[in-house]
Amino acid sequence: MDIYMPPYVEAVINRLEDSGFEAYIVGGCVRDSLLGKEPKDYDITTSASPEQIKECFSDSTVIETGIKHGTVTVVSDGNNIEVTTFRVDGDYTDHRHPSSVEFSDKLVDDLLRRDFTINSMAYNHRTGIIDKFGAQRDLFRRVISCVGEPAVRFNEDALRIMRALRFSAELGFEIDEITTLAIHDMKRLLKNVSAERIAKELMLLLTGSSPYKTLTEFADVFAVIIPEIKPCIGFDQHSRYHVYDVWEHTAASIEHSKPDPNVRLALLLHDIAKPQCFKLDDEGNGHFFNHEKLSAEMAEQILHDLKMPSAVIKRVTKLIKYHYVTPVDDVKVVKRLLSAVGEEDFPLLIEVMKGDNKAKQSFCFERVQTLDTMQVRAREIIEQNQCVKVSDLTVDGNDMLKIGFSGKGVGEILDVLLNEVIEENISNTRSSLLEFAEKYYAENACKA
Repeated sequence: MDIYMPPYVEAVINRLEDSGFEAYIVGGCVRDSLLGKEPKDYDITTSASPEQIKECFSDSTVIETGIKHGTVTVVSDGNNIEVTTFRVDGDYTDHRHPSSVEFSDKLVDDLLRRDFTINSMAYNHRTGIIDKFGAQRDLFRRVISCVGEPAVRFNEDALRIMRALRFSAELGFEIDEITTLAIHDMKRLLKNVSAERIAKELMLLLTGSSPYKTLTEFADVFAVIIPEIKPCIGFDQHSRYHVYDVWEHTAASIEHSKPDPNVRLALLLHDIAKPQCFKLDDEGNGHFFNHEKLSAEMAEQILHDLKMPSAVIKRVTKLIKYHYVTPVDDVKVVKRLLSAVGEEDFPLLIEVMKGDNKAKQSFCFERVQTLDTMQVRAREIIEQNQCVKVSDLTVDGNDMLKIGFSGKGVGEILDVLLNEVIEENISNTRSSLLEFAEKYYAENACKA
């Protein structure tokens, strides 16, 4: 079977082979090609040493990106291609990195150190696919299995546990029984992995095509990287709106949502505080008063611990804080939400609310259509430049200072004016706003 290689990749392979070395594309690009997916990037493995690679491409730009581990980056027709020497890894004393690397002239040595069979194939046009570990069989069976013993692979680099889960969710593959057992048994090793590496794999997992099965079957593993998840697992909601426990609902809401990173990250944590907020009434119905606010607070700390960017933390916690609003075709409600989350994040909030409601009892599915209508209403409000934020008011802080407001009072009165306009109690005209503000100031000055 021939696999397509872009000309700039083929040029690197050909240059190495013309110089007397073996060279193959390897790993994910071969896997994705066999799955009919366009590879995101191409990695090349070769029998040439880093110095020999540099010599082969002396007329090109070569960057020593990881020369200690045998990797250089060759710039081919404006594209960066990682080229790595066949190698054998030494012991992994810290469960993260090999303590030493030994270069090899045998391709099989390099393939033996790969994590999963589906990532262990090599290819060039001369040899075709080189598959030493049954990777094509596993692709056909849609199974994730380790190259060699799973316990050895995970002990070498514990991040491979997350990678197995990520590939399962991303590709919709099963994880074989031996690998599954090893994941559950060795999950504590994830504590040795940096938050940044965990977060990267987690985001790829969440935006995969089939996260529900992975999230529910390996709930104990996710509770290692986010301990706040543990109380959610198996927590009965005692609610007529819910068919799942808290963690199953979380997983289902992610599965049924738009695969946007912000949306799915918000849904991962949108109910994280529910066990703490749970109250059972006299009729046996469960309630979770203010769970959205506490969930947002907990999410802020969790995302901070995962070293997420501050912009992501701000956006996701905002989506969590307002996800609880019952969908209703009401312009005032739409305006309030637009005011709270902003025009840019309003569509994301709608998607979070859709995912949340699709993971409830079937009668909640009707809310999805209402949410679509709310989206239409929001576009109309924005297109018509209707007032939904303080900067849309026809008065500003200087006007309030002239009336007599000062300090925090300026911001507070502007918020009051915005609310009055949204509630349609007054119009957004300068005269109406000033009249209301003057009256408000006089009344409150008297009370003071």
